[in-house]
Amino acid sequence: MYSKLYSACLYGIDGVLIEVEVDLSSGIPQTSIIGLPDSAVRESVERVRSAVRNCGFTFPLQRITINLAPADLRKEGSAFDLAIALGLLSASGQIVLPQDEKVLMIGELSLEGRLRPVSGVLSMVDLAKRQGFTSVLLPRENAEEAHLLGGIKVYGLRHLRELVPEDHQELLLSKSGGGTYQLESMRHLEVPALPAPPAQLAVQSAAQEDYSDVLGQLHVKRALTIAAAGMHNIILIGPPGTGKTMLIRRLPTILPPLSQEESLEVTKIFSAAGKLKEPEAGLIRTRPFRSPHHTISAAGIVGGGTIPKPGEVSLAHKGILFLDELPEFSRGALEVLRQPLEDRAVTISRTKAAFTFPAHFILAASMNPCPCGFLGAEPPLPMCTCGPGKILRYRDKISGPLLDRIDLQVEVPRPGDWPYDPSPLSSSSMREKVLAAQALQQHRYRRHNISWNSELSGRTLRRFTRLNKEAEGMMKATFEALGLSMRAYDRILKLSRTIADIENSEEILSVHVAEAIQYRQLDRRSTS
Repeated sequence: MYSKLYSACLYGIDGVLIEVEVDLSSGIPQTSIIGLPDSAVRESVERVRSAVRNCGFTFPLQRITINLAPADLRKEGSAFDLAIALGLLSASGQIVLPQDEKVLMIGELSLEGRLRPVSGVLSMVDLAKRQGFTSVLLPRENAEEAHLLGGIKVYGLRHLRELVPEDHQELLLSKSGGGTYQLESMRHLEVPALPAPPAQLAVQSAAQEDYSDVLGQLHVKRALTIAAAGMHNIILIGPPGTGKTMLIRRLPTILPPLSQEESLEVTKIFSAAGKLKEPEAGLIRTRPFRSPHHTISAAGIVGGGTIPKPGEVSLAHKGILFLDELPEFSRGALEVLRQPLEDRAVTISRTKAAFTFPAHFILAASMNPCPCGFLGAEPPLPMCTCGPGKILRYRDKISGPLLDRIDLQVEVPRPGDWPYDPSPLSSSSMREKVLAAQALQQHRYRRHNISWNSELSGRTLRRFTRLNKEAEGMMKATFEALGLSMRAYDRILKLSRTIADIENSEEILSVHVAEAIQYRQLDRRSTS
């Protein structure tokens, strides 16, 4: 009168193995779930009761105790329904499950016994594979997502009755069958993996826009190439209509593709957030591009909720977070970006647990120089109508510590005389420079746990950004003249390293430092 099966739940974006123990004993009929269940888990008793009866099985009229172990970990969600139902049927002797397989069971039950898909399947199946499970039983709609990892059998279930052989289902539904149903195997439920999509498909579909569409603005394209080559944060400042948004929206076309490890990590985040809409297309291969509206809350940016879910900074992991019209975002929403920009992760604490979500992304932003957008503009653009106080309040929405964390601050003026650019700089030529610079970084940091120049810090920063006497003198003079913080000083060094890599120079020269310094436009403006 006892059975033990295995299920899983999400803890942040990672899967956690849960033992589902079911015990039947004599006494007044009642069902108890223990092991720190939340409301969704406690309500599973009623879902399972109705599903079992509507499928022709018998719900035991005994004292039922369901334990979810480990007992000190809070259990959330509806993914335990299937394991609880099969645990009850197994403990009451109505079904004998195959003994030659170690099966993970995930799925939510409807009242009639249908299986509903759940979020976070990729993380749970990844856990099962690492824990030595041979197969996973889950809703048929989640089968393609489970197949993304490979190396584990996937059994897809549309209805609880499918566990019983077809020749017994009519007896089962008539409630006159009785007896025990021996499941020697579940091969009839196995879902074959779909053919893998072509490796170039995702890249080609994402490259519909190109930098050759943007006429002129060669200095901005240069800055965007540097940002992509070293994963540096960037902000574009200029009047309306100069192409700021157009330029940033094409940034994904020059970024290198995700590695296999990065693809799995990004796909797990989208799976945990319930945003993996097309699992049959395979793992996510293109770097994410997130562009939230300026009305978003601080919790929407970093994540949160009663059951914490990844926010925009985590959904942009290994990709781009684009904040258009940066000063229009609330001060609170912008200030929460400080920690993820520095630590490349977000920790959300709750009463009983703390959840950590990865958040390593390029912050790309745009803004006008003033509320009307025409400060410093020359004819034929309109004259600025904003007073000094209004301009100050507008810029004060972006704090100094946040600006310190933005490596490239680039002005985007109105393009000059026609024709703007007789030979437009295309995404493919910019991408070649980015890939070459990335290859240099991968080789340089092969013995260190970093991949990009923007990740340098402490001793590794000093080791890989040594300056000659001329460049060091230039940095010292700039530090004193602009009143830079030590963080801004370090970020100029990292930017100089990336510029040198783009120029295929192992040594950082004064010309590289000079270019990095001239990208600190807002630092200059604050001291003028």
